[in-house]
Amino acid sequence: MSDYELPSGAEGLIAALAVGLVIGLERGWHERELPEGGRVAGLRTFALTGLFGGVLGHLQPDFGAWPLLGALLGLSLLLTVSYARHARVSGDLSATTPVAMLLTLGLGAFAAHGNITLALSAAVVGAVLLDLKPTLHGWLRVIDHRELTASLQLLVLSVVILPYLPNAGLGPYAALNPYQLWWAVILIAGLSMTGHFAMRMTGAQRGVLWTGILGGLASSTATTLALARYARQQPHLADAAAAGSLAACGVMFFRMVVLLAAIQPSLLSTLGSSLVVTGVVLLCMALWRWSKKADTSVKEGAVGAMAPFDLGTALGFGALLAVISVLVPAAKQWLDTSGLYVLSAVSGLADVDAILISLARLHSAGGLSTVATVVALGLATLANMVAKVGIAWTTGGSQFGKPVFFGYLAAVAFGAIVLATSLMLSEA
Repeated sequence: MSDYELPSGAEGLIAALAVGLVIGLERGWHERELPEGGRVAGLRTFALTGLFGGVLGHLQPDFGAWPLLGALLGLSLLLTVSYARHARVSGDLSATTPVAMLLTLGLGAFAAHGNITLALSAAVVGAVLLDLKPTLHGWLRVIDHRELTASLQLLVLSVVILPYLPNAGLGPYAALNPYQLWWAVILIAGLSMTGHFAMRMTGAQRGVLWTGILGGLASSTATTLALARYARQQPHLADAAAAGSLAACGVMFFRMVVLLAAIQPSLLSTLGSSLVVTGVVLLCMALWRWSKKADTSVKEGAVGAMAPFDLGTALGFGALLAVISVLVPAAKQWLDTSGLYVLSAVSGLADVDAILISLARLHSAGGLSTVATVVALGLATLANMVAKVGIAWTTGGSQFGKPVFFGYLAAVAFGAIVLATSLMLSEA
């Protein structure tokens, strides 16, 4: 029996039959309540269609594609008549089953042509999509127009534009690499979208702590401003809002780790531990402060989910990143390292991501030492935290700003100790 071999082409026909059975199983179960003869197609019809496709696939070497094309045309006409009658009787306008049957015929021929694994995989994916109808339709009902627009724009940025950009240094100091700049834009936009949808799924109304944790994925500065405004409106929840702000800043440090890992992983050996420790300390302090206000919650709609990015925001970040990409080597050349430090501090007041990406790229190209990169990034981070403390204190009041300030101070102290230890160990 071990020497027995299936006849030539038998595996393709078996796979074609399996394709029909997989898709037909889902369709048959979905329409199992209909009376015999009341459904357009069931398990047997799909199995026979898949097998028919397999036979047509075997005929292709001798007769070309004409038998398959004829079968597709004939099946399409048959399905059109059946669909029209079924829609007239039942009022159901769904064309899912006819399309699934055409897919079964094509995959059956595909399997017989030698692509067995890919054909079976496609059949399984098709069956899963058919079975997920309630879930997929549920998603469509909850997605609003701005989220759909943002998602499509992100796909345009990543699938349509990115693959065709040159991956080479252009412009002054060869600092403008279109591919890397656009990839960084997509990375930041993706993090923002993740934060937005995470808040939508959990519900920002469940509490300011979740608002901070999930909002930090998009923008810790924007989250701090939103929570500061809420603290001003609801002074008795200022401590809880401060916990959310601390959590947002903690998530920012983990976001920085992700960016460094994607752009220049070697920096993580020096910076990684201090960034993680600082983020952990901030999150722990947020949880501790929140535990004292565990019975408080945010009113419905008080702090909404972070707005998803739009194309203008993405292009604006790309322009900022391009400018900083040129200014970083220029400052280093004309003003030496001290000029780079000033630029980092000024850039950090508005945004950490752009200067982090520029510094990491310069370090990757060998244009900046590890120590200088660490100092510049540290100045940018401190400047950003000072800016957020200012926002917290001026917008949310001292009851909100004071715990944010002391929380930042403690976290920076722990992070600085870990960073100093890492630098000494690396020099040793």
